[in-house]
Amino acid sequence: MDALTDQDRAVLDLERDWWATQGGKESAIVDRIGVSPVRYYQRLNRLAETEAALAYDPVTVNRLRRLRTKGRADG
Repeated sequence: MDALTDQDRAVLDLERDWWATQGGKESAIVDRIGVSPVRYYQRLNRLAETEAALAYDPVTVNRLRRLRTKGRADG
């Protein structure tokens, strides 16, 4: 995954700003991205591994990476 698509950027944007949306995160996923929450999280997890996503939104991607590392340490 070299370059981000518009949908990739929309996923990262939503992950960064979801707390400010009305109706909750799952509603925002369906309304803004047009996919199920399961597909959203699958895509988000793949994106978090890419350098393109890191370049686009380093704060969000680094937060996701820290959470993943913490989850592995706790599990």
